[in-house]
Amino acid sequence: MSVKKLGFGTMRLPKVNPDDPTSIEIRQVCDMVDLFLEKGYTYFDTAWMYHKFASECAVKWALVKRHPRESFTLTTKLHESYVNDTVTKDDIFNKQCEKCGVEYFDYYLLHAINDGNFANYEAKDCFSWIKNLKESGKIKHAGFSFHGTAPVLDTILTRYPWMEFVQLQLNYLDWGSEKVQSGACYEVCEKHGVPVIVMEPVKGGSLANLPTRDEKLMKAYAPDASIASWAIRFAATLPNVMMVLSGMSNLEQMKDNIETYDNLKPLNDEEKAIIAKVVEDLNKGGMIPCTACAYCKEGCPMQINIPEYFRLYNSVREDVGDQQAEYDRLTLEFGKASACIGCGQCEGICPQGLPIMDDLKDVAKFFEK
Repeated sequence: MSVKKLGFGTMRLPKVNPDDPTSIEIRQVCDMVDLFLEKGYTYFDTAWMYHKFASECAVKWALVKRHPRESFTLTTKLHESYVNDTVTKDDIFNKQCEKCGVEYFDYYLLHAINDGNFANYEAKDCFSWIKNLKESGKIKHAGFSFHGTAPVLDTILTRYPWMEFVQLQLNYLDWGSEKVQSGACYEVCEKHGVPVIVMEPVKGGSLANLPTRDEKLMKAYAPDASIASWAIRFAATLPNVMMVLSGMSNLEQMKDNIETYDNLKPLNDEEKAIIAKVVEDLNKGGMIPCTACAYCKEGCPMQINIPEYFRLYNSVREDVGDQQAEYDRLTLEFGKASACIGCGQCEGICPQGLPIMDDLKDVAKFFEK
């Protein structure tokens, strides 16, 4: 695998229609893929359900059909919730090979294990299954992504020592979080000698769009550096990190990331102190820590566009005009925040464990005065 640590995450590809996750703008994705490979980066990450099950197909047409198989590394994932009495793990894996147009995957993950669903993964024999995939040559490396507590992660790595890597949500805001436990989970991986792949280094884009006061702190120190680059450098320069994924949504984001990684250097003490101030400010500033994965949106019975409403709420600065207009436009197609009936579906699936129903009340109070 390439020593360059930037991975192309395909959960947030550019869309023709911003409200339709399946309307992937394949021409721009092709341009992004070509630039990524041209600059020496090779790691591509997708999953069964990304873009409402369209991401793997986009990878096939933008990457696999257009570039030699040995020129890139491809990763995908399986979530246990899709395995049932009629759909087996092998059914899904074989379909993934077909959708991506490959005979094997370089890396394969059990997806989004947490404290609540770990028992389901064991009951469905997923750990032995993924080990067999590697032994049969259908995958080269076996691992899992994790959204739980450090003690449960320690249990998994102790019980299943053949798992070769862990994908963690890791960024400077979640590093000391009692809920996300980025730092504590990273230390568990170090203890077991298992390398880390980082997801959400910019926390769904929220660490690239900070409140004005925090942006001024960073720009005063490094005027030419993008706000996102601070978060990327925090994650990418940790010694046990083997790869950092970025869900890039356009060519400009990719160019900015490539520039950061081509000139990657650790944070110095002054920069760490600035980040500490930003974290303190964000923790008391009322920001909803949503990463815009959109898992909550798909099952909402009231069709509330939860991640977009949270993004608008978080992006408000001195003037609410643009965000208010966008909120009003979205509510013509989707349910308003106030339409929430409190069913709890969203909170049950949220990897962040957010109190979504309460957060929607705050959004409604703000935008529906």
